[in-house]
Amino acid sequence: MSFYKAIQNDTDHAAAKARIEFLINAMPGAPEANELDVLSTLVEAYEKIRFPLDLPSPVDAIKFRMEQGGLKQRDLAPYIGSSAKVSEILSGKRQLTLKMIRALNEHLGIPAEVLIKDPARKLPPQIEGMEWASFPLTAMVNLGWIEKGRHIKEHAEEIVRELIGRAVGTNALPQPHYRKNDQNRINAKTDPYALQAWCLHVLATARSTRLEGGYVQGVVNIAFMTDLAKLSAFQDGPRLAKEYLSRYGIALVIAKHLPKTHLDGAAMETIEGGPVIGMTLRYDRLDNFWFCLMHELAHIGRHIDSSSNQIFVDDLTLQDGNDKEKEADEWAEEALIPKAVWKQSGIEQDASQLLVMELARRMKIAPAIVAGRVRHKRGNYRLLSKHVGNGEVRKHFPEYEG
Repeated sequence: MSFYKAIQNDTDHAAAKARIEFLINAMPGAPEANELDVLSTLVEAYEKIRFPLDLPSPVDAIKFRMEQGGLKQRDLAPYIGSSAKVSEILSGKRQLTLKMIRALNEHLGIPAEVLIKDPARKLPPQIEGMEWASFPLTAMVNLGWIEKGRHIKEHAEEIVRELIGRAVGTNALPQPHYRKNDQNRINAKTDPYALQAWCLHVLATARSTRLEGGYVQGVVNIAFMTDLAKLSAFQDGPRLAKEYLSRYGIALVIAKHLPKTHLDGAAMETIEGGPVIGMTLRYDRLDNFWFCLMHELAHIGRHIDSSSNQIFVDDLTLQDGNDKEKEADEWAEEALIPKAVWKQSGIEQDASQLLVMELARRMKIAPAIVAGRVRHKRGNYRLLSKHVGNGEVRKHFPEYEG
């Protein structure tokens, strides 16, 4: 639905800006991209009329307020942090943070739009209990998720808000994208800020990824997953799986795990309703890759829909879980090797290499999947270690090493 409308007042202007934020990632050539161009032109024209005068620079505004109030640099320290920081701000060597802007606006009455340097932008509300500097910014820089810069801890709020904007929309508040409850297999040692950062990165990546097809609710079932599992028999099966899912409008995002996330994978959806599977590949084994992929697909097929607004995050080394986790396990196992076939094969009792290869051939899947199931069922992870595909996953995903 197009939103073309003349902008005649601030209410129209705010509505148009909100619509632009919604359309910001529209694909070139799409109707939404044309709408985005028109709206951007209308907003620009309105702002030239509504805000005809150039705003003073933040530094000029601060110096003017100091002159008005007879203030010295030391008088600004309570709002900026220290005399050294005040000196760096006034000399242009340091940028104002949102925390500083709020303090200068509240205590010295300097308009926020001047300090932000954007007449149409409002100061975002503070989030009670949010400790922006607790996000693992250094690790995120090292992974290339955010740009390297000076004073990143001081600018944590701005950095994370930008990531939130790309992940879930700029109007969204940074609410947790998971909950520590019985909906997830979350390690008790998990850092909630690291986990949220990972989820945000996965969503932002998914929203910027062009998929080959569109998603149709209900397409993911055991038959769909069984067909997908047969790609494991090919040498480049993991890469083929990503391409296969793309044709059905499902994004597979490979993203390294952050410290203290203890994470294998997650199932979620974008604000546009597109399903997303995130995987860390922290264990570079074929058996782990295919089971984790099927487990997250099962969550999409059984538990996530456009109205659920749920995210499932999984540490698959944990055996506990609620009914939904057990249901996802059941679908994953059934899609890879049906229970009846597994029981009839007798392989759990006689785990020979010959039987592993034979069952894999019958099911048209990678032997690593069979070997991995045997190890899991018998609780012996030294068994068949040469057959689980160690070191055979990450090489298919250049983005993992990037």
